[in-house]
Amino acid sequence: MGGFGSGRRRGTRRDTVEACRALDADRLHRAGCLRAGRTGGWQWGDDGAEGASVGLRAEHGQLHLSYRVCVGGGEWEEVAETVRIVRVPCRRGGTRPYLICPGVANGTACGRRVTKLYGAGRRFLCRRCHGLVYASQREAEWARARRRLNKAAQRLGGAPGLLAPCPPKPRGMPVPTYARLLDQALAAELLVADADTRRLERLLAWADAAERKRARRR
Repeated sequence: MGGFGSGRRRGTRRDTVEACRALDADRLHRAGCLRAGRTGGWQWGDDGAEGASVGLRAEHGQLHLSYRVCVGGGEWEEVAETVRIVRVPCRRGGTRPYLICPGVANGTACGRRVTKLYGAGRRFLCRRCHGLVYASQREAEWARARRRLNKAAQRLGGAPGLLAPCPPKPRGMPVPTYARLLDQALAAELLVADADTRRLERLLAWADAAERKRARRR
């Protein structure tokens, strides 16, 4: 099957889950890839273009992976990995599949039950084993606050932004739900205003320090 590109190098910032190819148990299940006896593959690509891929062979309680990988600019190598599958009963009947992380740290197996395993290196492991973070965790405080505000406003059917008017209750939305979303939007708006104020104060302090430094040089 197709291979994966270079993994992250030492000393670099941690990768994000959004930047890594993932094996998603829900998507694999919907595609029938977790059905015992199923043999095939899974491919990642942009706009239908040929991309990285992994071979899949499903058995009862197991998913066998086969792929080629190149880590840190080294040689390409063949990898064969077996991932356990567990199925958890759902409240309304049926089951939901999960993947068991095959990672090992300090001689101890990870064994976490997850919906996604990430190909951030030589193996497909869970987010914790690869040390991955979410892109939102790298956002500045003001950016996170603004994103929360926009999300709350859009759920109410309003326009994003700090100065956007308060949207009326959408038709069919229960009053308690509308009130709860308004509270969320108000809390997010206060966070945005507070974060923007602190950001402005830091910029003014930086500009003042730079001006004093220039004055001493005269």
